[in-house]
Amino acid sequence: MTTYPETRRDDLVEDLHGHQVPDPYRWLEDPDSVETRDWVERQRAFTEQHLAGLPERAWFQRELRELVSRPRVLSPVHESGWWLVARSDGVQPQPVWYAARSLDELATGGRVVMDPNTWTDDGSASLNGFSVSPDGRLLAYCRSDGGSDWQKVRVVELESGEEVNDPGVVTKFSLPQWLPDSRSFLYSRYAEVGRAEGTQTDALPAADLVVHRLGQQQSEDEVLWANPGEAMLFTGGHVSHDQRWLVVVQGWGTERANSIWLHSLTLQGAGDQARTVVGERVELVPERTDLVWPIRVDGDEVVCQTTREAPLGRVVRMRAGSPDEMTTLVPEGSDPIESVTPAGDGFVLTRLVDCAPRYTRHALDGTELGEVEVPGAADLGVTGEAGVDDVVVATSSVSEPTITTRLRFATGQAERIDLLAREASGAPVQAQTLRRRATSADGTQVPYWLILPEGADPDQPRPTIVYGYGGFNVTILPWYGHGWAAWLKAGGAVAIANLRGGAEFGQAWYDAGRREHKQNVFDDVIAVGEDLLATGAARPGQLVVHGASNGGLLVGAAMTQRPDLWTVALPSVGVLDMLRFHRFTGGLAWASDYGNPDEAADFEVALAYSPLHNVREGTAYPATLVTTGDHDDRVVPLHSHKFAAALQHAQAGEAPVLTRIETATGHGAGKPLAKVADEWADRLAFAAHHTGLVPSA
Repeated sequence: MTTYPETRRDDLVEDLHGHQVPDPYRWLEDPDSVETRDWVERQRAFTEQHLAGLPERAWFQRELRELVSRPRVLSPVHESGWWLVARSDGVQPQPVWYAARSLDELATGGRVVMDPNTWTDDGSASLNGFSVSPDGRLLAYCRSDGGSDWQKVRVVELESGEEVNDPGVVTKFSLPQWLPDSRSFLYSRYAEVGRAEGTQTDALPAADLVVHRLGQQQSEDEVLWANPGEAMLFTGGHVSHDQRWLVVVQGWGTERANSIWLHSLTLQGAGDQARTVVGERVELVPERTDLVWPIRVDGDEVVCQTTREAPLGRVVRMRAGSPDEMTTLVPEGSDPIESVTPAGDGFVLTRLVDCAPRYTRHALDGTELGEVEVPGAADLGVTGEAGVDDVVVATSSVSEPTITTRLRFATGQAERIDLLAREASGAPVQAQTLRRRATSADGTQVPYWLILPEGADPDQPRPTIVYGYGGFNVTILPWYGHGWAAWLKAGGAVAIANLRGGAEFGQAWYDAGRREHKQNVFDDVIAVGEDLLATGAARPGQLVVHGASNGGLLVGAAMTQRPDLWTVALPSVGVLDMLRFHRFTGGLAWASDYGNPDEAADFEVALAYSPLHNVREGTAYPATLVTTGDHDDRVVPLHSHKFAAALQHAQAGEAPVLTRIETATGHGAGKPLAKVADEWADRLAFAAHHTGLVPSA
């Protein structure tokens, strides 16, 4: 038996809704205590010692470092007459942002406007979003340090790159939205910002929607929408393309429901004296009962995407001052609407047909103008702007990270363009993708992609990573991943599952995987694992289950409910304590999917599947590598710490339980390339070692 670093177990027991619930590792919730820090360092040393002894580690390190070193371009953005794109040269920790006045100019290089690699020596600071002022002169950008969701907003001149004399603001889950005067912008200001910015686990304070005028202190910013004290009530705003209206969208947490209000905008003065006058509120959607998402405003009419009376989605037209009156422009079809993007004098609509993206152009009255043929199996998003003819459709495949297609909206002409501005090195991974279906516990057919190395025999069993998410209406598609490429090259297979709780098949598919139906998601991933064994794609001893964030919960539930099915479990930054998740940072916002454990009925549901509370002593669990980041302030590390400690205490089998705790990283966004490579190398080496996958030379 493995001897793990000692972890203190307290006798703390709470009475929760009539249940006596032990919490022996509550002390690990304090990331700043001497005891927690000591525990983290001992676990890090123990894990490194084990991983260093894996013969597969060197191969995966070499392969992953080569993969991340290939130049890569992200999807471009268009704002206020500028095209911007991020490029990674594969050497620098963070991608560099370039700008140009046209797509053609951007394709030849463009000009560097933001290089986060100059902000720190270790590459731990990243650009987390930006916004261009209406006059095209200024760029407000968000800087994140150590992967934190808290971000500092600064302003620079686009042409010169010089910082504007402004004290800046601190915010979270909010991008600056410029007002027509180009001297002020909207953002969310949280109560006790100074305290909240420096803490990792405190519940997220309330936020107001405020106006920041350049040059003034954050404390002086004008409140436009005050938070009435309702926790997790988020209010955001953006300005219509004609600068006439401020569109304010308000929602609670991650609920698929929102309200919409409009404010008329008037520009007074000019230059540095310009000031935007915000008019009174005008109702559009006063009640938060459905998803009604504004797409574009033309005159007094607002085009919206909605699930109201249309679980698969429709596009409607509404009029300012006429709440809830909807005229259908694009009716609900047989396949769900993934997104609607303004473009030219209409919009581009994306549907998912058995999870394959299909793009169509539409006039402003909803008339379909034609389908757009685009390569790639996974939608990465459409970039468009009302009144601008150029549209970019970004897709991905298992073989290629980003495929960029330029669409001329007026004519429908589409052509692939290369925005890398240099020759990429190394050949892309080659793979074959098969579409399969598993039968879940209640008889539901659960689709998944089985991805194999090119030329591999589908009937030959091989170590297989089953990846899923299953929550928050998130669509999971067969996109490119450095980890997938390395695993396939080593001779393994990847199964990407479309679990209930996602957006792949509309509102009903999402509803069937949340709150009291959350167990369906775990049944679905278990069914995929069983189907792989039943069809001979894998044999016992070859299954790996992996997921991150909500997908980390998926792994924790799947491995505690069926420890016999999986040989390796890889929960990453997972939500694993389902009885206390709502007490830290923004956790309460997730009640849309998990319920609120303070409510008795929701507590009973959560207790039944909470990974931490379903670890049983004397059980042989799979080889487990728990991964987290010490600066993660979204799913705080205490989830991973407590789960790893509980598993190490309970493990009755020979398989190791390790926790890999990365430093100066958060939930995942902005992680330096070298750390991305090393984390994936360790994860895959661990999985390969315990499933018998021997990487080819």
